[in-house]
Amino acid sequence: MTAQNNNKFIFSLPVPLLPVIIMFLAVSCNPDLVYEENRRIPGETWSRYNIPEFGFEISDTLNPHDLIINIRNTGEYPRSNLFLFISATSPGGAFTRDTLELVLAGPSGKWKGRGFGSVWQNRFFYRQNIRFPEAGKYTISIEQAMRLEDLPGIVDIGLRVERKPL
Repeated sequence: MTAQNNNKFIFSLPVPLLPVIIMFLAVSCNPDLVYEENRRIPGETWSRYNIPEFGFEISDTLNPHDLIINIRNTGEYPRSNLFLFISATSPGGAFTRDTLELVLAGPSGKWKGRGFGSVWQNRFFYRQNIRFPEAGKYTISIEQAMRLEDLPGIVDIGLRVERKPL
């Protein structure tokens, strides 16, 4: 196979693969990214009983960190906001539980975030500039806290942890 044929292969990748490759390269270039995971919501309907849990290791207890909630929603989402219960457990067993309101659409009904087709992606700060008191595995669970048992229009939910250099 010649070099020219290799170039044809690179540029003939299916179009849906290109955004995945670009995203992978962008994430792999962020040295301050400690953890990121997104969970697909089955059928794009978030059941009250589906409580995604995210576990991540912290070794740096000196630098501050940001905890970010990732949400992807469609136009089928019936509200402009989203309430969440967020539970966190430290390596030593300390437990906290918070309620967080995320605003997904403005007063005019226009969706916030970045859109691609009929899906909008948002990142919301849950905690900023926090220092983890101990090294080890932390666990965070995210539960939808709306008054609907099955919440349509949520594509996926995720957690991102970034280290902020001093």
